[in-house]
Amino acid sequence: MSAMDELVGVLTLEPIEVNLFRGHSPKDERFRIFGGQVVAQALTAAYKTVEGRVCHSLQSYFIRPGDPTLPVLYQVERSRDGHSFTTRRVLAIQKGEQIFNMACSFQVPEDGYEHQSEMPAPPVSVDEAGKLRDAWIKSQPEENTRWLRELPIDLRAIDPIDTNRPVPKPPHQMTWLRARTDLGDNVALNQTLLAYASDYSLLGTAMRPHGVSWSSGVQTASLDHIIWFHRPTNFSRWHLYVQDSPSASGARGFNRGAIYREDGVLVATAAQEGLIRRRG
Repeated sequence: MSAMDELVGVLTLEPIEVNLFRGHSPKDERFRIFGGQVVAQALTAAYKTVEGRVCHSLQSYFIRPGDPTLPVLYQVERSRDGHSFTTRRVLAIQKGEQIFNMACSFQVPEDGYEHQSEMPAPPVSVDEAGKLRDAWIKSQPEENTRWLRELPIDLRAIDPIDTNRPVPKPPHQMTWLRARTDLGDNVALNQTLLAYASDYSLLGTAMRPHGVSWSSGVQTASLDHIIWFHRPTNFSRWHLYVQDSPSASGARGFNRGAIYREDGVLVATAAQEGLIRRRG
């Protein structure tokens, strides 16, 4: 089974009662559930209670670490079904306690005014970023790079931090990314894949100016995650994730990300605050 097949299976929730769904984690998850997975599964659960409408925004909070060895129950509250907009609230539950909650809004597709910010010119092409990634993988022990090679999302960072020997860099970064398999133009599925991938590199942006990483004695955790979906996209195409961190304070780092399709179309914007706490 490919990594993408496994991810699609993880996002295919089991209905167990009206408005109640069960999800599981990949078998190789050992410590805590990846935040992007919970966001994507919660969005999947909400979509199962909506027809003919497309998610345009979601706002979520991570409350407790998820245990990947246990199933997660997703309880959907049908807050409102309006003429144009539908609102849902999703609770993720393990051991009788909330580990995560999300509010999301859906809209009947309609035409309107259009404008967007221009995609910045990436300093490195997709192909060059791939060569840099492959060279880095060859220079590292296999156990340090297995996670990257086995991801269902193809990630190609531009100017990445060396997590073993980090040095201060400006609080912004760019990453090329896409799903490794074309799963068609289903809007809901592509949004859940994008939501899943949006959590991979965003928090690290706030650590760049301080010359620290996950492996250098910093406690990290996502605290919240917000996504605005501007336009439909096929996430198997290359996208440029343009990220910056305007502020860090109080052991929290604030991060923003704009996701552009390779042809320059802005498809989504993300924002996240995360814990970046010195250990010891």
